[in-house]
Amino acid sequence: MSDSSGKLKLGALVALVVGSMIGGGIFSLPQNMAASAGVGAVLIGWAITAVGMLTLAFVFQTLANRKPDLDGGVYAYAKAGFGDYMGFSSAWGYWISAWLGNVGYFVLLFSTLGYFFPIFGEGNTPAAIIGASVLLWAVHFLVLRGIKEAAFINLVTTVAKVVPLLLFALICLFAFKLDIFTADIWAVGTPELGSVMNQVRNMMLVTVWVFIGIEGASIFSSRAEKRSDVGKATVIGFVTVLLFLVLVNVLSLGIMTQPELAKLQNPSMAAVLEHVVGHWGAVLISVGLIISLLGALLSWVLLCAEIMFAAAKDHTMPEFLRRENANQVPANALWLTNAMVQIFLVITLFSNSTYLSLIYLATSMILVPYLWSAAYAFLLAWRSETYEQALAERKKDLIIGGIALLYAVWLLYAGGVKYLLLSALLYAPGAILFAKAKREVGQPVFTNVEKLIFAAVVIGALVAAFGLYDGFLTL
Repeated sequence: MSDSSGKLKLGALVALVVGSMIGGGIFSLPQNMAASAGVGAVLIGWAITAVGMLTLAFVFQTLANRKPDLDGGVYAYAKAGFGDYMGFSSAWGYWISAWLGNVGYFVLLFSTLGYFFPIFGEGNTPAAIIGASVLLWAVHFLVLRGIKEAAFINLVTTVAKVVPLLLFALICLFAFKLDIFTADIWAVGTPELGSVMNQVRNMMLVTVWVFIGIEGASIFSSRAEKRSDVGKATVIGFVTVLLFLVLVNVLSLGIMTQPELAKLQNPSMAAVLEHVVGHWGAVLISVGLIISLLGALLSWVLLCAEIMFAAAKDHTMPEFLRRENANQVPANALWLTNAMVQIFLVITLFSNSTYLSLIYLATSMILVPYLWSAAYAFLLAWRSETYEQALAERKKDLIIGGIALLYAVWLLYAGGVKYLLLSALLYAPGAILFAKAKREVGQPVFTNVEKLIFAAVVIGALVAAFGLYDGFLTL
């Protein structure tokens, strides 16, 4: 899917978006959603998510076309709009979110393999961690051989993972029962879920988790054959994935009731299909999930290294992250990323609760980069920058940017104070790398405004550290 110069074509870019969005999340969706919301709230939540995420997809498309000189997507937009420290924080937050997600993927992968080989248990037994570590370094050395080759393998696994999802949708369409679906729409029978508003809010972080990766094509913008393909790939990828997610979620609610779904073990899609067709259904979904996770791991390892490399290229990250090997792969960024994944894999051995909390934490880390991208698109339209000859477009983009910005703020609210504080704890240490990058080019570290922002982050981090120590915050 790449030409001889190693540039990525539209198909490869779409596969990067779809590949990084369809990871493990969709396979656990029936249980994850039922655990936090009833049918009615699920439908409302998807409507809000579809509009919000679509405006975000349009934001990435608009920015790719209007600011073709900015490479590296989310990070470059934050930097251009709000200064070096915000740009750095976006790259740092995005990077942490991406490798935290990979730790989650490894746990889910070996938990699925546990279905066939009990020695792997829930994905956090010693055997599973050893297996995950071997696989981690196998992927690492594959990526070191070249981005183009890895992007091709990603395309193959993307096609392979879509097949079981299509089969699931078709089988469940015929098995769907309207009376099960409409039995308790507002979840009146399960008062512990709380009000409809609460249910919508609680399912929101799960919906963001399954959509992370929407910015995949914009991160690789500098490697795209045609600049206009970046925006196209983002929107095509988004619509494809949205369709799959809603089908999987809504059809499951017509096969089993919300309380039944909430009790399932993940990957819950396997149990839903087993309920309809018997044992082979569970095997099919489990195999699909294993292929899917292997592909998603590859996408995310690529994204992790690329964001650090792009930020180092313009001196926002330290010089050592800019070094490439003979195959033009950012090797140092890759080593740093996978060393962090390895450390956290070992931590999951000793701390059982980390998996789901890591997923939520990874999600809240990415909300800040999304917020700055939306704010930058809104700012461009507000100031009429790049819109000198396109007044009608400016109005449209102002509305889209405004909705995306509101949605990003709403997500921070839905995530709650706990995850904001915990993410401050992860954002604060990044300043060490930022200071190193600034010193390398002989510039003062912070502007006056950035000093205030950094002070706020440090206060948040201290509160979070005290909270974890005192026990009023838990991971």
